[in-house]
Amino acid sequence: MNDSVSIKESIRQLPSDPGVYKYYNQKDTLIYVGKAKNLKKRVSSYFNKQTGLSLKTRKLVQDIHRIEFVVVNSEFDALLLENNLIKENQPRFNILLKDDKTFPYVCISKDRFPKVYSTRRLDKTEGEHFGPYTNVKALNSVLELIQKLYKIRTCNYSLTEENIQSGKFKVCLEYHIANCLGPCEGLQSEADYMDEISQVRHILKGNLKSVKDVFAEEMNLAAQALKFEDALIYKNKIDLLDKFQNKTVIVSTSLRNIDIITLTSADQKAYLNYMRVDQGMINISHSIEIKKKLDEPEAEILQLVCIQMREQFESKSRVILSNIAFESWTEEIEIVVPKIGDKKTLVNLSYKNALAQKKNAINKAEAALDKGNRVVKQLQTDLKLKELPNHIECFDNSNIQGTNPVASMVCFKKGKPSKKDYRHFKIKTIVGPDDFGSMNEIVTRRYKRLQEEKLPYPQLIIVDGGKGQLSAACEALKSLGLYHQIPIIGIAKRLEEIYYPEDSIPVHISKKSESLKLIQQLRDEAHRFAITFHRDLRSKGQTESELDSIRGIGKKTRTILLQEYKSFKKISKASEEELAGLIGPAKAKVVLAYIHNNM
Repeated sequence: MNDSVSIKESIRQLPSDPGVYKYYNQKDTLIYVGKAKNLKKRVSSYFNKQTGLSLKTRKLVQDIHRIEFVVVNSEFDALLLENNLIKENQPRFNILLKDDKTFPYVCISKDRFPKVYSTRRLDKTEGEHFGPYTNVKALNSVLELIQKLYKIRTCNYSLTEENIQSGKFKVCLEYHIANCLGPCEGLQSEADYMDEISQVRHILKGNLKSVKDVFAEEMNLAAQALKFEDALIYKNKIDLLDKFQNKTVIVSTSLRNIDIITLTSADQKAYLNYMRVDQGMINISHSIEIKKKLDEPEAEILQLVCIQMREQFESKSRVILSNIAFESWTEEIEIVVPKIGDKKTLVNLSYKNALAQKKNAINKAEAALDKGNRVVKQLQTDLKLKELPNHIECFDNSNIQGTNPVASMVCFKKGKPSKKDYRHFKIKTIVGPDDFGSMNEIVTRRYKRLQEEKLPYPQLIIVDGGKGQLSAACEALKSLGLYHQIPIIGIAKRLEEIYYPEDSIPVHISKKSESLKLIQQLRDEAHRFAITFHRDLRSKGQTESELDSIRGIGKKTRTILLQEYKSFKKISKASEEELAGLIGPAKAKVVLAYIHNNM
């Protein structure tokens, strides 16, 4: 719970200016960032009207322990600051755009004879970048068009004037197959090459008309000079441009530099599509899924996502079309919800993409659920269980030469891992490497606790091991009076044999069966979980025992060293200066002397 007195005092001190407020929990972790036209009114609203708040928002308010704020000049500044703070800190209760995909660009390099290539690294020092492209196929189509229209080099030669004049390079295969005009040997002038690069730049900007006009003029000049073969080459280039343009979604030649963003919701998720129109053509269409955190209004989600999309795709458009009205963050940008015409057609197209994203996500979720149900039903059939095993628990032991004996229990619900229900066990009553005794102990401890806390039992228990481990687990269930209440099986690693209690003949499930794969997944996960815990304990024990052996340093110093270096191996690699800065010169010398004498 938050400290209501200190919170109220913080609210009293809030100004009535625009700004950003930050909520921290008791651990001083930033849990929410918000913007406001009036900081005092906005923050007060969280604490004054508890009845109108959703469960998630009430949980947020309960967790608030401290409030910070930043006053800015305008609501636009507040929105930008909020956006940056969310991206940097990723607070628990804020909407997060988990779209870390790196989109490719087309780059015209800064070389003397520039190259044209695709890259996912946006490094302005390398050259001029165009994009980003959300569709790699579209990017490859552009590069293929450029390759067919122009003779751009692909080599990595440093074509300085001195290198070319000295004859340092020789033409390669690209020259001989007519894909390059040989600037490396001075067979093409820099002026001619840069003229082609200029036209490439027009294509990458979407200005195909100016390029077609150049080709048409060259074609006419060649025809007038009776150079019909040259004229045919230019005509073919114009045809290539027309074919490329026909593949592009052209909405209207009158619409230029417009952004479109639309949203549709389902349960606690929102699905958005962002489009960008340049020169009458759609050159970007990108859909994303967002998980709502505090039942945020759709207009608020649109505003936040729109800013991030425009930043990601470097949009300079002053008009944004949408299916839902939301507030613009600056007077320079107009938000429009069109009713008719080409703009409405664009919004409908974007909304159709958002709906497709929503349908795809729902279908995937249903398919995953169906698969889980199908596998569990198959497992019920294969093992001849009376009840559908929606809740399965699997046990495994781990020890090396009897040291640090531990065990694990993993839990699957409806065919999927339920990691919050995983459990580690330190073996307490068994000394030495006794797998059967250890299995008996952990199964007893697990289900005795469930009995005491009156929690539901699983519909199936799986033991990693053969008849011996299974018998030990069965004895544990018998001691608790649960033997016939919970189905239990054992799986032997070597031949993936399934053992039933009191039956010496194992059952073999088809290797192709999904139910066997589920049992193997449970077994492997339990093994991984146990091994990880065992390694952690062993590593910690070795580190602590080494530090305990050093005379002259106490528990506090050992704790400081472990917190900083995590292991004795890393401590042994630290310099005297580093150790002295952490624990003081005298103790640093003691630690280093021990390391020197014992390693």
